[in-house]
Order: sequence, then structure tokens, then C-alpha cells
Amino acid sequence: MNTIRVNEKAPHIDLLEPVLLNTARPKAQPGQCVIEVHSAGINPSDVKAALGAMPHAVWPRTPGRDYAGIVIDGPEALVGQEVWGSGGELGIRRDGTHARYLVLDAEAVRIKPKNISLLEAGAVGVPFITAYEGLRRAGLPQKGDVVLVMGGNGKVGQATVQLASRAGARVVAVERGAEPYIGHVNGQVDMIAAEHTDIAAYVRAQTNGHGADIVYNTVGSPYFEAANNALAIGGRQIFISTIDRAVPFDIFAFYRGQHTYVGIDTLALDSLACARILDQLKPGFEDGTLKPFPVPQETIFQLSDAAKGYRAVLGGARERVVLQPALSE
Repeated sequence: MNTIRVNEKAPHIDLLEPVLLNTARPKAQPGQCVIEVHSAGINPSDVKAALGAMPHAVWPRTPGRDYAGIVIDGPEALVGQEVWGSGGELGIRRDGTHARYLVLDAEAVRIKPKNISLLEAGAVGVPFITAYEGLRRAGLPQKGDVVLVMGGNGKVGQATVQLASRAGARVVAVERGAEPYIGHVNGQVDMIAAEHTDIAAYVRAQTNGHGADIVYNTVGSPYFEAANNALAIGGRQIFISTIDRAVPFDIFAFYRGQHTYVGIDTLALDSLACARILDQLKPGFEDGTLKPFPVPQETIFQLSDAAKGYRAVLGGARERVVLQPALSE
């Protein structure tokens, strides 16, 4: 059971029973690494790809974008090193990380922070890379900025809260109902319930009318209008997802507010681009201002139970769900 193989587009998760294959250990070609995968997070995009919902997916293939593992073949300086990574092409346009072995170009391979485990490192990728790339494209938050995070308890939301608070920004996070913030934060996070609160009015009241310098909208259309109303002059709104494609758009308010919209699709970031983002994130994990997501035992699966992990993610699991390919029988 060395790899998962998805052979055709499955219209429903109940039909998603990946084929488990025994494959030979690959050999690194010049400039390549062979990584034994010890941890591979399951992301919503992995499940969508396995269900045939990604238009650029190549069939058949092995799913999976995130990984952490040990280099077992390749450049001498990397052999034996514990590494981590992610890639928008992995599991979509080429075989991905839900397998015992992963072959990558050596230039895209990065040594993981020593103070986080392989299990944790394999669950960092997509959420933190998405959060960072959105903030980078919008203009990284500065000390004293106001950052409003729609979907604050989602994994990208939590990563955004960590990054924004690490930069010294004031963070307000939104969830639909009343609930506490469940992630790590470098300071305080003001958590509000959308069903009980006028988001824009609240943010302006708490900021003396200024509003939010950055809105990271991880949900999309349901918060589109409230996010626009909450934006400060010159504010930026980041989008990574949506429910409805069409939203009401007030062009007058947009240009009078000098607003900027930023769209992020990390599937367009290959393994090397993701590695360069991890280079920026690594110091925060090393000094403890950034924390990996906890991975409880009940959300860890072997390859033979991968479909259960996919179903958990499709069902909205709040904890990170991880495969352990190297430990699978």
C-alpha cells in the first residue's frame, strides 16, 4: 500500500474508494529528491480533485498537496533531512503526496523547522501558504493596522490571525455564530458573531470610524457586502473562495473608497513557489510566534483508510486531517 490512485471522476464521495497500489521505491534522477512521506494533510482541494471538481486535474493520479517527510535519495546534503512542503501542481497536474514516496526537484525541497514534528509539519502547507500569499499580495499588515478575518476559526482564517497578530495588527475575526477563537494568536483577537452583529458598524465603532485596513474574506459572497462596508479608505479585501459567483458591486463606493480586491488561487503556485513562501514562514515557526495546527489522534489515517479522511474533510472537519503514508501497512 504505497500510494493511492484515483482512476476516474467520482460523482459522489460514497463512490470514492481509492485504489491502493504497491509501487517500487523510485530512484532520484540528477537534481531530484525522493521523499518518504510521513505526514500529508488532506485539504478540501484534495477532496474536490478526487471527486473530479478541479478542471485542470490529470487522470489517473495520486492526490495530495501538503507533505512532511525524510529525504531518502538525492543530493547528499539533503539525504536524511526532515523536510516539508506543498505545491499547487501536486495531486492536480502530477502525482501528489498521498503516497509513501514523493519525487520532487531538489530546489523545491526545504528542511522543516526543528521544533515542530513531522506530523505537524505535514499539516501546515495550504492554509498558511494561502494566508501568507493573500497578505503579501494585499500588502503585509503593519503594526497598528486593523485586520478583519471572515471565517476566523477556519484553517486559513487561523493562519491569517496568527500572521496578522504576529505583525502587530489589531485583529477582529468573524464566525457565523457566537464562539470563541480556537487557534493560536500573538496578542488578542476580537471574535464576533455575524448572526448577532452588524459587522461593519462594529468594526468602525471599535476603530473610531477608521474601519479595516485588510479584510481576509475566506468565505466569499456571504460576507462580501459587510466586508466592503467595513473597509477603511484604501482598504484591501482578499478572496480565496465563494459560495455564489455573482455579488452586488457598488462601483462608486469602490473607487471613492480607493479599495483593492485581491484574488488568491494557490493551485497556481507550484512546489518551488510554495517553498519560497515557507522560507518566509519558517522563522515564525522557529521562534514560536507561529504555531502548527494540532492534529488529534482521531483525525490521523493510514492510506487504507484514506477515504474516511476525505469524507471527514468533505463533512467540514474543524481539525486538520492527516495521512501517514510511511507508517501505513
